[in-house]
This record gives sequence, structure tokens and C-alpha cells, in this order.
Amino acid sequence: MSSSLNIKQNLYNACFQFIENRLLMVQNSIKEIQESLNSETKSSAGDKHETGRAMLQLEREKAGNQLAEIEKTKQLLSKVNSDTISKTVGLGSVVYTTKANYFIAISAGELKVDNENFYAISANTPIGQLLIGRTLESEIVFREQKFVITKIL
Repeated sequence: MSSSLNIKQNLYNACFQFIENRLLMVQNSIKEIQESLNSETKSSAGDKHETGRAMLQLEREKAGNQLAEIEKTKQLLSKVNSDTISKTVGLGSVVYTTKANYFIAISAGELKVDNENFYAISANTPIGQLLIGRTLESEIVFREQKFVITKIL
């Protein structure tokens, strides 16, 4: 049982690290855009100057939206409880199937924990929606492929 909770905790930590890395990248991007905006203000004038500033403003807005998305993802991850094991698939479940292993939390792609591969997926993804509420030995059909839940942590 403790190793099961250990896998869950490691997957949670990997998802947390994924968010932190994305947050750092966006924050650096915002900083670079701000620096470019500041140097753009000092260096040139005219139409070219205005176009450059407008492009940088758009980039800054896009980065701001990414920041908001990351915050939402971080809030969702904070609702994941890695200390419990349930018989029904829900947020925070680790699901082993005959095709692949899943961690229902946030969309963070493929993660490797204890020499096993897992797909960290959000509950709102198509596969996540099929898995939520299912129990051991449930059969799922996704993209014309059948698979069975073999273990839930």
C-alpha cells in the first residue's frame, strides 16, 4: 500500500514540477518582452517603432493568458489528493489498463515513475471522461480500441 501511495506522490510531484517549469518559462518570456518594450521605447521612432511595440504588446498579452492558464492548472492540481486510494476512478487516481497507465490530474504528458510510464491527463480530456467513475475490470473503448482497467490507486 505504501508503494502505491509513493507512486501517486511521485506522479503528483512530477506534475507539480511540470507546472513550475512552464511558469518559469512564461515568466522569463514576460521579462524579455518587457525588456524589449523598454529598449524599443528608447531606440526608434516612426511607423516601424509603432509596429514593433504593437507586436510586443500582443506577445505580452499572450504570455499573460498563458500565465492565467498555468494558475488555473495549479489550482486544479492542488485539489488532487495523493494520500488516498479509491475503488472508483476520480481526480487523483492512478489507473492501470491493458493499454497504458494514467494519472488523472492535469495534462502534463508522459511521465516516468519507478520505471513505469504514465500519461498525466486532465479529467476533461476525452480519455479522462471515459475513465472517470469507472471501476476495476471496466472495459473502455477509445478510438475503436478496447482496453480494461487492471488496477486503480
